[in-house]
Amino acid sequence: MPRILGVDIPKNKKISIALRYLYGVGPVNAIEILNMVKIDLDKKAKDLTDEELARLTAYLQDNYKVEGELRREVSQNIRRLMEIGAYRGLRHRRKLPVRGQRTKCNARTRKGTKPRVGGLKKK
Repeated sequence: MPRILGVDIPKNKKISIALRYLYGVGPVNAIEILNMVKIDLDKKAKDLTDEELARLTAYLQDNYKVEGELRREVSQNIRRLMEIGAYRGLRHRRKLPVRGQRTKCNARTRKGTKPRVGGLKKK
């Protein structure tokens, strides 16, 4: 399995698909990166040479924030919103939807399971 920036990418997939396993690289970015590094889009990840992997890694480190650096920046942004008391920060702190979704009947993913009320029997 080839490793790019500390992430094992699947070897049997096309490199344009396998690059998406990196946090911060989506479909459009993957194609753009491969065009800039001049690697064929249909090439499988296992067929990449060491020189192509080195070019790809160097290009990603120079031009993109991916993996740990991007995760750290996102978490710092959320922490900053919570510290300054912004509305979005309060929603994060209370573990509620942040982007205006309704919460009366939905948002079970974010809020967790409903608390059960009643149903206790005396022996």
